[in-house]
Amino acid sequence: MLEDVKRYYGETLTGSEDLKTNACCTPTGLPPELKAILSEIHEAVATRYYGCGLVIPPQLENTRVLDLGCGAGRDCYLLSRLVGENGEVVGVDMTEAQLAVARAHLDYHTERFGYRHANVRFVQGYIEQLDQLGLGEDQFDVIVSNCVLNLSQDKHAVLAQVHRLLKPGGEFYFSDVYTDRRVPTELTQNPVLYSECLSGALYWNDFLELAGNAGFADPRLVENRPLTISEPEILAQLGGIQFCSATYRLFKIPGLETTREDYGQSVRYRGGVTHVPDRFRLDADHVFDRGRIDPVCGNTFRMLKESRFEPYFDFFGDRRTHLGAFGIDNRRNPFGATVDSSAQNCC
Repeated sequence: MLEDVKRYYGETLTGSEDLKTNACCTPTGLPPELKAILSEIHEAVATRYYGCGLVIPPQLENTRVLDLGCGAGRDCYLLSRLVGENGEVVGVDMTEAQLAVARAHLDYHTERFGYRHANVRFVQGYIEQLDQLGLGEDQFDVIVSNCVLNLSQDKHAVLAQVHRLLKPGGEFYFSDVYTDRRVPTELTQNPVLYSECLSGALYWNDFLELAGNAGFADPRLVENRPLTISEPEILAQLGGIQFCSATYRLFKIPGLETTREDYGQSVRYRGGVTHVPDRFRLDADHVFDRGRIDPVCGNTFRMLKESRFEPYFDFFGDRRTHLGAFGIDNRRNPFGATVDSSAQNCC
């Protein structure tokens, strides 16, 4: 199946318009700073984008970022601009043809961004075998991935490797395709359905369990949208299975609880996070306005305090008194209400 996927993305597809779903869409409300950077990305790179979401979290300056399944490098070059010349972006992909496009435009983007030296490098390899690529351990502030986890046949290995590579307090911020039920085994053997990011997609409840087993407690849903399929033949084969694109963030913080518990803690956003000075959004359930004190569960308190966001918040309270469940279900269904369901522009 890996060879089928490599051929599909290296030879069959010439651009995102060849795909048979609306996975490769971006919100019309794309932040202006990202629109400006996208306008600087070389067309040969931008047209070979096969992602299903926006994997650009805030506050990336001077950080080390790893992009899993980087393809032709569109997200890597976006991230390159945001981490700055003193940051670093590493892209990993298994497809030689995609990496050839990414590497061919390294000098172009370095010059376009005004850098004295390139801050991006590309590595060929498999995301299930990151330990064989010389990337070290506890090395990255942020790891991203855009519609790639579903293509892996060993998703636990990918999540375990991500956990190993992240620094303490780092996060895995990624978009992928999920299903509303488990995909029948026979469909997972169909190379077109698999390569189209459909039959390899995880049932969302299974993903939450898998993440927890890899050391990521309390995954946070950031945004989601339904996917549509244009090919009647493919639609018929899927037998009513529903698909959605969802973006999650997983923090590497030891000891996070599997449920959200109330300790009477609260936080106040002081402002200052890059591009979101007045309103910081952690996830679909937590939006912080500058200057307002918000009660939070123990996990949210730690996610903010033990990550790169700590300098931008004031923290109140401790964990000496447990007050029961916090009241927000931490198994939010991505097939429920759509988060930020603005109209979409397809690539």
